[in-house]
Amino acid sequence: MKKLLIFSFLLGGIALKSMAQTDYKKIHEDLIVVDGHNDVIITSILPGKDISKRLKSDHTDLPRLKEGGVDVQVFAVWSDDKKWKKNAFKHANDQIDALEKVISKNPEKIELAKNSSDIQRIIEVGKIAALIGIEGGNMIEGSEANLEALYNRGARYLTLTWNYNLPWVTAAAEEVKTKGSKGKGLTEQGKNIIRKMNELGMMVDLSHAGEQTFYDVLSITTKPVLVSHSNAAALTPHYRNLKDAQLEALKKNGGVIGVNFYSEFLDSKYVKRVRDLYFKSHKKDSVNRKYSIGKMYSALSAKQKHLANAPFEKVLEHIDYLVKKVGIDHVAIGSDFDGIESPPQGLEDVSKFPVLTKALLERGYSEEDVAKIMGQNFLRLLRENEGE
Repeated sequence: MKKLLIFSFLLGGIALKSMAQTDYKKIHEDLIVVDGHNDVIITSILPGKDISKRLKSDHTDLPRLKEGGVDVQVFAVWSDDKKWKKNAFKHANDQIDALEKVISKNPEKIELAKNSSDIQRIIEVGKIAALIGIEGGNMIEGSEANLEALYNRGARYLTLTWNYNLPWVTAAAEEVKTKGSKGKGLTEQGKNIIRKMNELGMMVDLSHAGEQTFYDVLSITTKPVLVSHSNAAALTPHYRNLKDAQLEALKKNGGVIGVNFYSEFLDSKYVKRVRDLYFKSHKKDSVNRKYSIGKMYSALSAKQKHLANAPFEKVLEHIDYLVKKVGIDHVAIGSDFDGIESPPQGLEDVSKFPVLTKALLERGYSEEDVAKIMGQNFLRLLRENEGE
């Protein structure tokens, strides 16, 4: 009973049984695997795709989640701020409705979890525990009542921003465009929203949040925070990744960072590879030289996409670096599958998680440390925000 093993560890104390003589698949099977961020609702579920069956495209469906040994999947509820300036709260509820329909049609495979006890019960009977994360504070429409309503429906974290500022909080993508600190970070309304989340036991997610926002939150939160899907800026200098000083602050807070699988956040050379491969196939293309990287990547052949994707080693390098900076107890997984167009080589979809376990073991991580990265750290954070 792998699930009991891990929860016993979380409750303080029973050492993981040594499995040194078993292969990585057995070790992976005996872990609780938690993926802290996946966008399959907006990519597949809301458009009407049946994720109870293996899909030919995209990154996620129930058969591949099972194949990947994923025990707890956080389903992101997301909306583009510019498209949903109005009715964003309704859009969030529509997405939760869609997820609940999937769950109701597949009761033997998946169940909604609202707390740690639910997770334990669900995975002990071999089902996937579904958690909800709200990706973007625009969906509460500035209302603490809406925040609480989404919490009551099962949302267990709120990513404060996406890529645009809100009246009460600023985003990383916008903060980098503005010199100086004036006008950045949390307003008083924003601080009250953080306090409300602490009161509810809802994790504050600082992926996408601006640097000033990051520090403003840490100055007032009474609970450890989540950075659900971000990497190390020292390795890949992107505004979506955390600087060393932020990592140090995260460690002091007791928070957790989930490693993101997007090639651009993993590898500084990714953008150049995409451009080079695109224009190699479109030598006479001058009109589209201002295409976004996403559009260029989409135009590549399957073989070219594989070549463009970040090498698998980059995932391990970011994990190594984060473990070094914040410690083994503060690193998790937040794949961002179905929210990214370019996953790493060897981690193309949710079925590939056992490969990551294998690589971490081969890299010298102990089975206990792998268990922490693959799930225990996220679950510990959830419990601490619940107040247990």
